Amino acid sequence: MVTDTNSKGRLCLLTVHAHPDDEASKGAPTIARYHAEGVHTVLVCCTGGEEGEILNPALDQPWMAEKLAEVRAAELARAAEVIGYDEVVMLGYRDSGMAGSEANEHPDCFAKADFEEAVGRLVEVIRKHRPQVMITYPEDQGMYQHPDHLRVYDISVPAFERAGDPQYRLELGEPWTVSKLYYTLWSRKRLVERHKAFGELGLESPYQESWFEQPFDDEQITTQVPIHGFTDARLDGLLAHATQVDPESSFWFGLPPEIERSIYPYDDYVLARGPQPEKLPESDLFEGLRAEESQVAAQQAQNGRA
Repeated sequence: MVTDTNSKGRLCLLTVHAHPDDEASKGAPTIARYHAEGVHTVLVCCTGGEEGEILNPALDQPWMAEKLAEVRAAELARAAEVIGYDEVVMLGYRDSGMAGSEANEHPDCFAKADFEEAVGRLVEVIRKHRPQVMITYPEDQGMYQHPDHLRVYDISVPAFERAGDPQYRLELGEPWTVSKLYYTLWSRKRLVERHKAFGELGLESPYQESWFEQPFDDEQITTQVPIHGFTDARLDGLLAHATQVDPESSFWFGLPPEIERSIYPYDDYVLARGPQPEKLPESDLFEGLRAEESQVAAQQAQNGRA
């Protein structure tokens, strides 16, 4: 039986990502903000990123490719520290590579993992850390159909549901019901604002017309978390993944930092499970849960005085 690490009624936010560096590109400022507020932040990384390409020309060396799994583990540890994750949990699977690749047939890859086993691993993590809020990927992932990203969605929803089921595998820990499940989202509006900023500065935009022809889900957005003062967490987190990110990339680093901080100061989410907010969009992933935390703390204090 795993130990209850949330016995003091603290707020906890758990995110599920496919590879090292995904935690930097998706919602890093949100994590930085909640970490600064005292929320306990937990990252679940499903694979080791063994199939990642070395995109930084300065590090594209044969010896680096041979040690990539070890290097990426170190990069992830650094990125997690920079962003503000309190804990990192590796789910233990191998990077599946892209569909049709040799790596996609590896017996240890995430895409080939036994479904029930993978769900069980995530349930155990949830029951151990006892988050009120969980963030994962949506079912519809647009043009980027990486097998590991699709698999993240596949196991996250049933794990969210089964973690609180008192009939489901009690050897994985005491049941814990997560209050809310959110999906990450990059809105069309964010891309438009960035594209416009490049033009206004006389810079070549990395966004081609094809970017805006793909379907977007802006109408599904339920939550916009203000990230003013924490935007740099995304860029600093990405730079920590030195092999995976070209520091000269105009896509990530083409705008001056002061412009990047101002043009779209939100992270967007879709509330997939949990009580719907009275007013949309909500601005806090823990909306409706903070009073509950205060009540738990007050009750524990009262018990301590009794």
